[in-house]
Parts: sequence; structure tokens; C-alpha cells
Amino acid sequence: MISTLSANAKEYPVYHRTIKVDGINIFYREAGDPAKPALLLLHGFPSSSHNFRTLIPLLKDDFHLLAPDYPGFGFSDMPPMSAFDYTFDNYSRYIEKFLQLKGVQQCSMYFFDYGAPVGMRIIQRNPAILEHLIIQNGNLYAEGLSDILKSYRKNIDENTEASRAKVYQAFELDYTKFEYLHGVSDPSKIAPEAYQLDQLLMDRPGNKEIQYQLKYDYRFNIAEYPQWQQTLRKLAPKVLIVWGENDPVFLKPGALAFKKDMPDSEIHFYPTGHFALEEYVVEIAERIRVFLKANY
Repeated sequence: MISTLSANAKEYPVYHRTIKVDGINIFYREAGDPAKPALLLLHGFPSSSHNFRTLIPLLKDDFHLLAPDYPGFGFSDMPPMSAFDYTFDNYSRYIEKFLQLKGVQQCSMYFFDYGAPVGMRIIQRNPAILEHLIIQNGNLYAEGLSDILKSYRKNIDENTEASRAKVYQAFELDYTKFEYLHGVSDPSKIAPEAYQLDQLLMDRPGNKEIQYQLKYDYRFNIAEYPQWQQTLRKLAPKVLIVWGENDPVFLKPGALAFKKDMPDSEIHFYPTGHFALEEYVVEIAERIRVFLKANY
């Protein structure tokens, strides 16, 4: 006799696909029934849709999940800098076109890290696309900016050989492991292939220059924070915040700051670091399921 779990797993497998957006192959993970509410999963640095590999199977029976890789990340194409504008604004336009090609007119969004500025730019252009919002260590407030982030801007602005070298340290394995392991409750729960895969992709020729450009471009996200906050106040979406409270990059006060503009936000903190899904995916998945089902 086939169990219900086995039947559902067969009915809604996780697909690993590519789609051309303006001639660039965008890799994405997809699962669930397209007739069900859509949830767009937006990854951060230095990861990819691989960050959602454990979350997607836990939600695919109830939602239509889409997790694309940005150009230069994961398994999407990595065009040279001479042929592609590596900015958060351009990323947002590619992801918006991706959604159009997939026929998604409305969706809930999951912001993680770089996913927050990518997603907010989409919402800023097309507010009607947003249904509900899930935020996991994705910052939109000055209160959440760590000294790590501030140091990138300082060193990039100095623009000396020594200061550039300090920024490039963020693209090496020691730092990648630091982002995955700092502040976790139990390091043995963190799969080493996650940070090793991120680093292997980071080490592709030309990729670190792309990442440096994105670190430079991040300043334009910070400049947009007030406008994005105003947009969220106006839209007043239902908001779920699930946050690794020991994150050294995006600080806990940045999560609490959402209450200023969306006082009804639901917030849950977890005793872990930046990559909260690596340690608390089951708990976070259940929060998401309850939150979305209550609001659809």
C-alpha cells in the first residue's frame, strides 16, 4: 500500500529547470501545483536556490514554489561583466521577467539576504504582484546593518590595493564557512556541502569580480530603504519574520525594526546564525505553512 507521503512526493516532485530570460539561462527549482498560491524564494549571498533545498519539499504539497538563481549565482549563466549589468536593479528585472514567463501574476515572497533588495525593487515597480511577505535575515532598515556591511563600503570607497583585498576576503572559504557557522546552536547540523558548493561556484574565473561589483552596488539598496519602508506601510501586507538572531551580517534590531512600519508583523527568532534554514528548516516551514494558510 502506498503511503500518503509517498503519493504526495510522487505527485509533486521537485524539478530542477532552466529558462531563458533575455538570452540568459536562469536555473530554478520548482515544486507544487501551479494552481495553488505561489511562493517566490529569493536567495542571498553567497548562496543560491540550493539554500531552499530542504524547505521546498516541506511546503510543496500546499504551495507552488519557485526558487531562481540570479545570474552569476548557483547554476544560472554567468555572463561576463562586459555583457551583463550586475546590479540589484537588473537582478530584479530579470526575476520579474522570469515570473512573467512562468505566468505568475501574484505571489507571496520570501526575502533572504540579497533577496530583500531584489524583491523590493519588483514590488516597487509592481505593487500588485505581492500577496504576503516572509522575511528571513533580509534587511530593509539601518538598524540591521552590521559593522561587516559598513566595512565593505568603507574599503570600497578607499579603493586602495589593501582595502580591495579586505573586501575580497569575503569571497574565500574561511568567510563562507563563517557565514554558515557563526552563531549556530549546533555546528554538526550544518551540511558542509552547502558552503563548499557556494565556494566552488564563487571560485569560477571572473566571479569574484562580479561579487565585488555587487558589494559596491549594495549602497544603492541602503539609499532606497526609506522608499521601501514607505511602500510597505502603504501596502500593509501580512508579514512573517523568521530570523536567525545570532546573524553577524544582518542584526536582530533590523528584524525588530519592521514593527515600526508594519506593527502587526509576526516575528519568530531562532538561536542560530545567518543561514537559519540550515538548522531550523522544519520549524520555519511550519511557521510559513500556518501563516500562509491563515492569510489566503
